[in-house]
Amino acid sequence: MTFEPTATRLWKRLAREDRLAAATCFWREPPPEIAGGALAAIVKARRMRPQAARALSDDARSQALAGILDPGETLAAALLVALHLGERRPLLKAFLDALGLPHEEGILKEEADALPPPSGDALKTAVISLSGFGRNQVEAYLNTIWLQDPGRWAALEAVSVD
Repeated sequence: MTFEPTATRLWKRLAREDRLAAATCFWREPPPEIAGGALAAIVKARRMRPQAARALSDDARSQALAGILDPGETLAAALLVALHLGERRPLLKAFLDALGLPHEEGILKEEADALPPPSGDALKTAVISLSGFGRNQVEAYLNTIWLQDPGRWAALEAVSVD
């Protein structure tokens, strides 16, 4: 599987409805350290005043953010995480369960850090277990976790999603 090397490139590859879902999830609980950057990206893209951007409804902010193809690496990474922790949590849980990794609602527990990275065979089996999910969803998720920790998930590069 060929991964996009940056969160921004992966973000650009997502369908508009996926970007909208990500932006909607992001605005539900925006990380304080990134929320200002998200508003700044909207201000720049829409050429509007900051106070006008802050006054937008949640839906309008989500629409605006989803339309930005280059939100910057940090914001793109946060949006990808928001998508998976919101709309696609069942996918995360299924994948981590298939690998037997300890997690809480799809978020790896700290004790998982002490475990060795999953083998290529284990990853292939886990990916096969995701056949009930859409191919694009699976590929975006695998690319996202690879971007977050390329050392742990390096063997994913040899796995194909069919």
